[in-house]
Amino acid sequence: MRTYGAAVGTRWDRWSLDVGTDPDPRFSYANERTFLAWCRTALALMTAGLAITQLLPEFDFPGGRRLIGIPLIAAGTVLAGGSLLQWYRAERAMRLGQPVPRSPLVPGAATVVAVTAAVALVLVVVDSL
Repeated sequence: MRTYGAAVGTRWDRWSLDVGTDPDPRFSYANERTFLAWCRTALALMTAGLAITQLLPEFDFPGGRRLIGIPLIAAGTVLAGGSLLQWYRAERAMRLGQPVPRSPLVPGAATVVAVTAAVALVLVVVDSL
């Protein structure tokens, strides 16, 4: 394992991964797999949002498809960026021997999906009346 010296003190040093000691590769690979899983989830959200806005039949409510699809596209975009930040935070914490920080991605993604599903349910029920 390599050990890295103290930070030089520039503003970019807090973003460097050349700190602490190299973690066990299994943990780094697990962190990377988690990052890739979040990227797949982000891609799935964006794809679903695009399909909903373009392929779903029109609702009686104007803009109904966009009301469902655009939040999914936005959530996928935020999730892609957030997953990179979470990967970095976890990797740096492992190198410094600190606890891995909790991710806000899980409750955030669950909230967006739940609210979007509720809106879709309301639109479908109203459309069928």
